[in-house]
Amino acid sequence: MLAIHDSPAGFHPRWIDYCERQGIPYRLVNCHASDIIEQVKGCQALMWHHGHSHPKDVLIARPILSALEHAGIKVFPDFRTAWHFDDKVAQKYLFEALDIPAVFAHVFVDRKQALDWIEQTEFPKVFKLRRGAGSAGVRLVRDRRAARRLVNQSFGRGFPLYDPWASLKDRADKVRIGKLPTRSLITGLARLAYPPRYARILGRERGYVYFQDYIPENDSDTRVIVIGERAFGIRRMVRPGDFRASGSGRILHAREAIDERCVELAFRAADKLGGDCVALDFVFDQADRPLILEASYGFDQKGYERCPGYWDRNVNWHEGTFDAQVWMVVRTLESLE
Repeated sequence: MLAIHDSPAGFHPRWIDYCERQGIPYRLVNCHASDIIEQVKGCQALMWHHGHSHPKDVLIARPILSALEHAGIKVFPDFRTAWHFDDKVAQKYLFEALDIPAVFAHVFVDRKQALDWIEQTEFPKVFKLRRGAGSAGVRLVRDRRAARRLVNQSFGRGFPLYDPWASLKDRADKVRIGKLPTRSLITGLARLAYPPRYARILGRERGYVYFQDYIPENDSDTRVIVIGERAFGIRRMVRPGDFRASGSGRILHAREAIDERCVELAFRAADKLGGDCVALDFVFDQADRPLILEASYGFDQKGYERCPGYWDRNVNWHEGTFDAQVWMVVRTLESLE
């Protein structure tokens, strides 16, 4: 018996649909309820696509999933898959500890150390908040003066998780290229006065500062998602006049758009990371070597529905449509055998 969080969002509807079609016993549960442990009793696994912008998920997902895993219940995502989810600081240390080729990052929890480093390093660098997706909270830092200003704010009043003006600009860009309806601008304007709930609940990011080395001359990044023995990917073009690709809405799906060295590295990195599912973002350094920028277990499935096929572990291409959420259910069931 599988337990699946009862939600119309994320991966849940496809998980439920597959269980219905295949006659797989499942039970819908409410992971936000205090009695979730009681609800899961009698089930061998819990599947929950918890998200970074859902405040209830952010507050309670890790404790619940960790408690169940501690008690021997299979969970998706498991600890290795998700302990570093939406945490770029954690990912920096994880990539270094596992010797995974990644763009080098610098993290400081001491203001003086950060200011001293600024005087010795070269610019530009990329400033990022620990949390956030779709390039939110990401800035190009061109010189020491700008870096000092960011350090002082990081150790002062901090940064909100949601930047309404940057979000409105992104919405306008997506409306212009037909990725969002015009009415979404109304939501963007309303967000100027009323930030989304997760930003109000989770508060400001402060007390640390994160800089990542800037890798120039990338007109895109490549995202490869590995689930078990299969991988699929997309290429995301940067915004006009910008260096950021994530969340741009400019997506290439063709097999030829993906450098298969990223697929090979994604499988190797996934083996080191362990877990059930990992999405890895790549850029290429000036020696044309792929390097990982960030990792995540979650993704918006709409961005991948036009993928024309997938690769197996030997980087053989398999043409045709597929359902990555089905792979997640199958992998969870196989782990119970």
